Amino acid sequence: MPRNLPKSYDPTGIEDRWAAYWVEESLFSSRPARMDEPVFTVILPPPNVTGRLHMGHMLNQTEIDILVRWRRMRGEQVLWVPGTDHAGIATQMMVERQLAAEGKERSRMGREAFVERVWDWKRHYGGAILEQMKRLGVSVDWSREYFTMDAGLSMAVREAFVRLYEQGLIYRAQYVVNWCPRCQTAISDLEVAHEEQEGKLWEIRYPLAGETGAGETSYVTVATTRPETLLGDVAVAVHPEDERYRWAHGRRLRLPLLDREIPVIVDPWVSPEFGTGAVKVTPAHDANDFAIGRRHGLEAIAVMDETGHMNAAAGPYAGLERYQARKRILADLEENGLLAGVREHANSVGKCDRCKTVVEPRLSMQWFLKVAPLAEKAIAAVEQGFIRFTPDQYARTYFEWMRNIHDWCISRQLWWGHRIPAWRCSRAGHITVARETPAACASCGDERLIEETDVLDTWFSSGLLPCSLFGWPNRKVDSDRCYPTQLLVTGSDILFFWVARMVMLGCHFMLDETRGDGSRRDLQDAVPFREVYIHALVRDAERQKMSKTKGNVVDPIETVRRFGTDAVRFTLAAMASPGTDIAFSEERTAGYRAFANKIWNAARFLFLQIERAAEAGIDVEELLRDAALHDEPLHDERLKDESLEARWIAARLHRAAEEVNQALGEYRFHEAASLIYQFFWGDFCDWYLEIVKLRLDFAEPSCRGAARAALSTLHRVFEAALRLLSPFMPFLTEEVWHALYDGAPPRRSIALAPYPSAGCSGGAAQSDQAVEIQMAILQELIAALRALRKDLGVEEKRLPAAQLSRYAIPSGCLGFVLRLGRISEIVSVDRLAAGSNVRSAFHFDVAIVYDRAADAAAERDRLEKELARMEKEAANAGRQLANQGFLAKAPSHVVEGLRRRAGELDLLIPKTRAAFDRLNGGNRQSSPRRADGLEKPAD
Repeated sequence: MPRNLPKSYDPTGIEDRWAAYWVEESLFSSRPARMDEPVFTVILPPPNVTGRLHMGHMLNQTEIDILVRWRRMRGEQVLWVPGTDHAGIATQMMVERQLAAEGKERSRMGREAFVERVWDWKRHYGGAILEQMKRLGVSVDWSREYFTMDAGLSMAVREAFVRLYEQGLIYRAQYVVNWCPRCQTAISDLEVAHEEQEGKLWEIRYPLAGETGAGETSYVTVATTRPETLLGDVAVAVHPEDERYRWAHGRRLRLPLLDREIPVIVDPWVSPEFGTGAVKVTPAHDANDFAIGRRHGLEAIAVMDETGHMNAAAGPYAGLERYQARKRILADLEENGLLAGVREHANSVGKCDRCKTVVEPRLSMQWFLKVAPLAEKAIAAVEQGFIRFTPDQYARTYFEWMRNIHDWCISRQLWWGHRIPAWRCSRAGHITVARETPAACASCGDERLIEETDVLDTWFSSGLLPCSLFGWPNRKVDSDRCYPTQLLVTGSDILFFWVARMVMLGCHFMLDETRGDGSRRDLQDAVPFREVYIHALVRDAERQKMSKTKGNVVDPIETVRRFGTDAVRFTLAAMASPGTDIAFSEERTAGYRAFANKIWNAARFLFLQIERAAEAGIDVEELLRDAALHDEPLHDERLKDESLEARWIAARLHRAAEEVNQALGEYRFHEAASLIYQFFWGDFCDWYLEIVKLRLDFAEPSCRGAARAALSTLHRVFEAALRLLSPFMPFLTEEVWHALYDGAPPRRSIALAPYPSAGCSGGAAQSDQAVEIQMAILQELIAALRALRKDLGVEEKRLPAAQLSRYAIPSGCLGFVLRLGRISEIVSVDRLAAGSNVRSAFHFDVAIVYDRAADAAAERDRLEKELARMEKEAANAGRQLANQGFLAKAPSHVVEGLRRRAGELDLLIPKTRAAFDRLNGGNRQSSPRRADGLEKPAD
């Protein structure tokens, strides 16, 4: 590859080529040199096999990729495991829709043929999201790719189920569950999305059975939001202390429309304030009613089937869809004088999170996991600090849920998924749970066995991933090296679906497991991961949640096509402040696309200088070879660059590297991205490149030594800066880095090169600080000169002289001050009187000698705003320096910088106020107001 780049930066061709290269070369496979070498292990939250990449995926994968690339470049062994989830409900729905388009039905195909059809669909379409991930360049170990129904993982799922059953933690029982009539399966509480809706509260009269006494009420009025379920009523309940209904205790009522007799019962669960204070009891269609029914020994009558249609128990309404039945029932009640009233009522309606169908509470036989014993260990693991949450508020959310947890309904009425390993005998209905298909019933020996048709909740197998991926239940070297994993990065939306269940199952199964050295795991080593970083949501630019109905969904693939992967990644990282949602902005993405272009052009400038040096007879290959992979740009005495700008850019590189490493270690992606951006665009491109252009004079023999040293520094700093940026913009940096080494770099990829780290300490740090201060003064001086030129209206081509007092420009720096400040000369004077052509700073006063005065009114406005800004800054600094809590927690260099700035403001504020007063002819009455709006007192 020649050491040149096309004039225009076009990410499309670059990204496709490097994405393919990384996969083909297996660059990110984890191959530790020693079997006892620790591995930083991360599991990718498995996207559904039916899925396509959305912005939430891209944020999650960008953050993980930045972290694993960073750690890999720091010399750690890193294993990032990719995979997909079989997604029971979603995948079955997808294939059923495909069958429907062909005029086919699942029920007619039979289970075996349908499951094979799903596998066929998975082979053809199931890898789409993984291909998208490959295109985006995530640095996973593709040799470890998994699918949650792979043979090894399926064996682990079966083993886990059998062990839990044998331990008495899994049981089978009838219970009212959340039932989706569309998916025709039970779903967990977590899979139900509740929406507040304006509905109706109907009041229905239940007539008394038998004779009524003189003056007695002839009915009890019941309030309900679901009149269609009254067909399954078995009682009416009132509160025992509700005086309104004391007369009705023990009486019997006639069920409206069906005329079945039901009792009036008393139960403390009933709220006298709700509706009429009397409630219908329908144990087969409400979880609370089910509990009441058990307490009172009531029958449970189901009046709907699995599709949401009324069944035979609904009498004349059998066969009607539930909402059609509601209309018919209400009409018949009104016709019979039994509808007492109707009123508006705000109601929380539960919908299936997958298909948005209104969920129906339904009594059915299900499998449950007793989670309280598992939750105890999971709570202790976090309480004892074995798992740490960032942001830490999610630990409180975790505890609240875990301490109020209910048994988990783990069965689903699907055909696609891990089939529950249970068999029922025909003779007595005994249940046999086994690892392999049994020959006969374990209880009675009956050989006529019927296999369970239900499958396990998808989250059951996903919850086992940290164990099953590394060989459990068999002991493998992988388990010793990779478990616990080090980090989980995920969204808050699956904190309970997945994170909490991994903790429960991991702690349960891995506690006391034997390692390869014979030792047993304690709770600290049984946890599935050490840290959990919960990332924010990606919203639109107006901070609205993205949804198809709003039409504000941002397609990451389309956005990548427009701006490039690196720009989108950098946007997400730059906005990823822990605990704060991201308002994704295409405007910012365009800005970071321009940032990538800036780096591209900086590389082209460097390559041009290398070419010019070679033309001048300098051995550039030796020079560049010596410069390879050095974090210390000034390490080589033969090429030592003593210029101020060289020492300054090296100091800035060290400071940026130190602060970026610290920020990434604390998941402050936004700070790390900002530091890199400020260094690369601000320090390097805007300042250093402009200064170093004056040094790169290869034509003049007397200047070649300095030019050679400057080129070496330029190359070394740029190369180190590319490595600093690489985890955030892997494609751009890979392309430029390979070109930098003329296609023969010291590593196969920049992703395998060392990450820059701070190289200064002790006295060197003090020296760097002094250089940074000196350069900051020069930057402030140049900025003042530019501002004066603008205020005075100096023509673009004209280079006026300047006067400077209280400061001496360091040796070797005058040339770039003149060039960047666009000044012909600078004359030192003892004192400068305040005026419209003067700028004052803490270290200097500077004026431009020009025959035109600045606009006095504009200068007054500027000084007034400047004074207000400085006074506000001084007040803030004073508050912080008076805050003992701040002083105790803030880094020493931050406190020192604040004190230094407060001292500068003490000098600058009186000088600025005096300049303002002089412009006003000494009129104190027109002195500017302070930041707090009060008149500034006279000196």
